[in-house]
Amino acid sequence: MTIFLRILIGAALVAAGAFIVIKTRTILGFFGTIDWAEAKLGGGGSNLLYKLIGIVVILIGFLAATNLWNAFLNATLGSLFGFGR
Repeated sequence: MTIFLRILIGAALVAAGAFIVIKTRTILGFFGTIDWAEAKLGGGGSNLLYKLIGIVVILIGFLAATNLWNAFLNATLGSLFGFGR
């Protein structure tokens, strides 16, 4: 994948994640509440879950744009499964 395309995809993911975090009420109105989040995370749990999803999308976008995806996976999951030794 070329550097331009990688940065473009990463920036699009960051923008989508930022939209989810900023416009949580709009997303909540479109998709509705999540019963599991309301039960396990308390009142406003759906808002919190949508914001957490947005933050994860932003993190994935930055990892994709900077090409640190493999390093991140080796540092986190690699130690669990024995990769990268």
